[in-house]
Amino acid sequence: MANASVYAMLLVAIVLEVVGTTALQMSQQFTRLGPSIVLVLCYVAAFYFLSLTLRVIPVGIAYAIWSALGIVLISAVGLVFFRQKLDLAAIIGLGLIIAGVLVVNLFSKSISH
Repeated sequence: MANASVYAMLLVAIVLEVVGTTALQMSQQFTRLGPSIVLVLCYVAAFYFLSLTLRVIPVGIAYAIWSALGIVLISAVGLVFFRQKLDLAAIIGLGLIIAGVLVVNLFSKSISH
């Protein structure tokens, strides 16, 4: 599996997780059927695509990237679609998460570049 395709699958997993988490908010504690179904389907598909990346990327690295970018993206979704405000500490924390992902990807010998 080529490196670009592995990261493409990881990106698909991240996007599906973000869509699923958005549906979780919209499901109103599983009281709305449509968003609840979207949630389950997206989470299952997200974990499937994440599992495919584990053929090439170590589980700790793949999960760190998946969860970190998911946190940043779902925070952006919350800000834009649900009007959930981010204070300065949250923005700094999200910046540190992004910095951590960059350090792992650019400098770690745990993943093949």
